[in-house]
This record gives sequence, C-alpha cells and structure tokens, in this order.
Amino acid sequence: MSRPTLAARQAALVAALVAGAAVPAGFDEGRVRVAERALRAKRAGEVAVAWPRLAAGLGAEWPECFGRWARGRPSKGALADGWDLARELAFLGRLPALAATELAVREVTARYDGTARPRPRRGPALRRVPGGVAVGVLGRAWVFGA
Repeated sequence: MSRPTLAARQAALVAALVAGAAVPAGFDEGRVRVAERALRAKRAGEVAVAWPRLAAGLGAEWPECFGRWARGRPSKGALADGWDLARELAFLGRLPALAATELAVREVTARYDGTARPRPRRGPALRRVPGGVAVGVLGRAWVFGA
C-alpha cells in the first residue's frame, strides 16, 4: 500500500479548508474546522467590500447568511461570489431591496454566466429594481424611479 504524495495531501487539506471536504488523515479535525471558519469569515469580508449593499441589506445576518451559502463552495473571487449569492437570494425571494438595486446595476453593466469571469456589457440593458428601473449603456448605469 502506498502513501499519498505530498501534493495529494496538500490538495486534500485545501479541499477541507475551502470546499468543506473531509479532513485528511493526520490532521486535527477541530483545528482544520476552526481554520475553515476563519477563511470563510475572511471571504465574507472580501465579498462585503465588493458588494457593500448586499452586506448592508442583510445587516447582522450577513456573516451567517454568507457562511451558510459559502460552505462547500470554493471561491470564484469576491465579485463572482457576491453575484452568485445575490442571484440565489433573489431566486428565493430573500434579496433585500438595497441589494436588488446593486444586483440590477451589475447586471446592466456586465455579463456574468455563473462560470466565466464577469465581462463588460457592450449593448444596452434594462433590469427592474424596487420602484424603478436600471438602465445600462456602454458600461455605465443609471437608476430611474428608485
């Protein structure tokens, strides 16, 4: 029986820290889970910087909401993570109005399919926001009536 290579052990540890995988043999489960929570909290802070209205709209619920959503999901970067979370909350009908406007502005200024990195949107786009509409043209956005 062969021992796993160092690279395989490192990959297993990274998966446990950022993707919720099982803790590999030889590592203290408690310490790995503490480090995992700390990394998720750091990630929540980075997403809150990229999506300030999403974090503000959720208020005190932000750390728990983000932590629940992020558990088992490797990061795609703060911008994409916030976008994915905002879309999921919108689908569930739990997106705060403040964040709905932020999401609409992102949607009219950039294209994001959930996998590739967001790209600037070239053509015009419209999205509804609570009480109004967001309009985007050539990477700029205006919100009317909100």
